[in-house]
Amino acid sequence: MAKGKIQKKSGYHHGNLRGQLVNAAGRLIEQNGPDGFSMSDACRLAGVSTAAPYRHFSSKQDLLTEVAMDGLRRLGEDMERQASGHPRGTVQSIAAIGRAYVGFAIREPHTFRLMFSTKEHAGRIDELKAVGRGSYGVLLREVAGYLGEPEINETVLRWSFPLWTQVHGLSFLSIDGKLEVTDFPVDINESIYIATERLLPAME
Repeated sequence: MAKGKIQKKSGYHHGNLRGQLVNAAGRLIEQNGPDGFSMSDACRLAGVSTAAPYRHFSSKQDLLTEVAMDGLRRLGEDMERQASGHPRGTVQSIAAIGRAYVGFAIREPHTFRLMFSTKEHAGRIDELKAVGRGSYGVLLREVAGYLGEPEINETVLRWSFPLWTQVHGLSFLSIDGKLEVTDFPVDINESIYIATERLLPAME
């Protein structure tokens, strides 16, 4: 039996088909954008039959939503990993979360746009938002630690929101090429640190 067929059979056996298709669709989205691929394209890249996706996804839109949710989960993991490299609940750890956020957008701009789109996720917006809240929780917990709050409360939410909007805006300025046409040099990492330091309340 050919090596490719053995790998395909192994994928089915271990229940990896769903993940293989999400990964394949994500790669195609980064190459061509959300509208630039078909279910059959994803099947070819994943090495499965064209009938295989419909065991897990009802449509291309359904698969796009899965790619968006996978991106949000991976973003949360990236932010947590970057924060863990610094003392927790500090300006440094919170700025690291911001750098991870913008870095993800720059690495995967089409997936990033898809994660915050609404038109591709009809019928599953609430599900997508739930995953997004899980990722946002990484920032909320870090800000809670900085503020000395034992839980995520209104105070944590109030101080976290400007931090998110700052890196979210910077992400889109970066992937839209707007920073390339400015007349002043932009150091993204430095900008994130400065904004984080200034947006947080001074703590004794």
